[in-house]
Amino acid sequence: MGLNGCMRTWTRYVAIGDSLTEGIGDPGPDGVHRGWADRFAQLLADAQGTSVQYANLAIRGRLLDPILAEQLEPALTLEPDLVSIWGGGNDMLRPRADVAELARRLEEAIVRIRDTGADVLVGTSTDPRGAPVVELTARRCMEYNLAIWAAARRHGAYVLDLFHLRSLRDWRMWDADRIHLSPEGHERVAQLALTTVGHPATMPGWDVPLPPEGQPTRLGRAQTDYLWARDHLAPWVGRRIRRTSSGAGRAAKYADYLTLTPG
Repeated sequence: MGLNGCMRTWTRYVAIGDSLTEGIGDPGPDGVHRGWADRFAQLLADAQGTSVQYANLAIRGRLLDPILAEQLEPALTLEPDLVSIWGGGNDMLRPRADVAELARRLEEAIVRIRDTGADVLVGTSTDPRGAPVVELTARRCMEYNLAIWAAARRHGAYVLDLFHLRSLRDWRMWDADRIHLSPEGHERVAQLALTTVGHPATMPGWDVPLPPEGQPTRLGRAQTDYLWARDHLAPWVGRRIRRTSSGAGRAAKYADYLTLTPG
């Protein structure tokens, strides 16, 4: 539904962003990561009963500036009527991140997209509280989210409010690296996107947390944390030291439109 209360139909959707929009954590049978944006594009086609042209230019590891520099103009050359942009999460991991400057650049991108006549779906940060290491970014994330909401109100953008999606506050919704979503987590975000643009969800209880499971023992938790630090945190720190990106040399998975038909 449009922000003016009228139901909209979108036929050309382009997603830009980082690993979360590329779909890391949600591998498909062909080895290509699927992710929330792919899932949302199909849900949108199904909900509208019309074909949707869909492109995904997101690349893992990208900071906000490279997302805007490398993906925004190529996205607009496709003449979309809907663009999703979810970025800044990798910037938030850096202690010296300038939140105000990031918000300013993101707002400029929203304005650039809106000036073409396209609608914008902009994602907030998820809630990092309770997540090892990442929870240190909580204050920056909250400041960034407030700026996103303010910019969205000024320019008539839809807000994909990940911070308040209760069902994501469960490690079962996340990949083993605790940074990327699991397949079910990606599906919950796709359902959130569908409802954000005015269509009813197709997954019952999509926004409801999973039933609680048994608490691990102290030893079990320590073992899990050790394996996470060894397998995921240490490699990430290594890339930071070497100033390399997990997405170095990678191209967009869908640089041009795919046609998705209603299922």
